[in-house]
Order: sequence, then structure tokens, then C-alpha cells
Amino acid sequence: MLRFVFWVLLCANALLFAYGRGFLGSFEHETREPARLRTQLAADKLVLLSGAQAQAMADAAAPADTPAAAPAELATVVPAAVPAAPAPSPAVACVETDAFAAADARRFETRLAGLNLGARQTRLTVPYQEVSSYMVYLPPQGGKEGADRRTAELRERGVTNSFVMQGESPMKWAISLGVFKTEVAARTEQARLTKQGVANVRILPRGPQSQRFAYRFRGIDADIRGRIVDAGRGMPAAVLHICR
Repeated sequence: MLRFVFWVLLCANALLFAYGRGFLGSFEHETREPARLRTQLAADKLVLLSGAQAQAMADAAAPADTPAAAPAELATVVPAAVPAAPAPSPAVACVETDAFAAADARRFETRLAGLNLGARQTRLTVPYQEVSSYMVYLPPQGGKEGADRRTAELRERGVTNSFVMQGESPMKWAISLGVFKTEVAARTEQARLTKQGVANVRILPRGPQSQRFAYRFRGIDADIRGRIVDAGRGMPAAVLHICR
């Protein structure tokens, strides 16, 4: 019994001590703490904050959130881009060869077959004269009367090997002054007659008419053009020119 009374008195004294020191606050529902404030150093400089103000200051003092990782750090590493292939060479609008003799044309076509040019390759037929001789002559002038007059003038200058051409052709009433197998011989005779005072002496190649073949290429690039040149090596007619 005495022990119980002792503990009761001890607890009562502790409560009175705590109340006297202001640890238990005020029973009038005050929000201030006068006892504790009196024990604070520089209590006049303390400012009581409302709940909202205290929360705002706490938010401001909190360390800034770690910025989100950059998209580049999160993304899968992308392999280095493969360099773009060089642009193809621009297509050549149109090129063509000189005329081939029939045998050379067949050889050239055989070499071109592997290029598969299709419609980009065209064969052209070119009229061609197989020259077998060269005629030195005076062109027609004044019909038959003109031919007779000029023949007389030639005789006066010592030229007797003349011949008036007849027949229905553009050379009718022309005067032939000789036929030679080579162009060099024809030019030599032309020079000799000019020295004798004969004017307007000309040279005409003669021979049968035949055909030769040229080739035209459209829409080809630089690589194909080079391969066409390779196919024509050893053939003088394979030289490429811009289309006429």
C-alpha cells in the first residue's frame, strides 16, 4: 500500500513539474509555446509559420529531382550509317560511230552482244561508194554549146585528151580530162592543167555504190560508253561522236 502511494505521489510531482515548465502546453488550446519560447535564444527573431508556408519552404529546400535521362542515353545504340552509294553517272543522250564495212560491222555486233543494249542500240544503213578511180574533169556549163566552146579552148592550150560526157545524168555535158587509179595521180594532173591556164578543174571519185553500217547508242552511262569503246578497238570506224 505504501509503495502504491509512493508511486502516485511521484507521478503527480512529475506532472506538476512538467506543467510548470510549460512542457504540457496550455489548457486554453493556445497554439503558441510561451514556456519554450522563453528559453530560446533570440526569441524575438523567431517567426512562426503556417503549415502552407512551412511546406513551401520545405519544397524549395529539397534537392532538385535528378533530370530524366537523355533520350540518347536510353535509346539503343544505332550503328554508324553506311555511306551512301555514289550517284550513277548521267546518261549520255546520243552517240554514234562512223560507217563500218560489212565484215567489220558483223565483228562489232558480236562484241556488243554481251552488253545487252537492246533498244538503246540502233544500226544505221549508210550509202557508200567503193572508190576505184578518180576522174579529172570540167563541170557542165552552158549545155552542148558550152561544152563545144570549152573543148576548143582546151585544144588551144594543148589539151587534147578531153571527152564530152553524154547520157542522162548530172554529169551530162561535163568534160572528162582523164581517169586515174589513185587520188595522188589525179591531183598531179589537176595541178598540171591549172598551170596551163585551164580553170575550174575538179576531181570526182568513181566506183560502185554499196552500203555500210553505222551504230547509234542512246541513254547509256559512262561505264557502258567505255565498254562500247573497248568493243571497237582495232576498228577505225568505232570512234564515237555526238549524234548529228
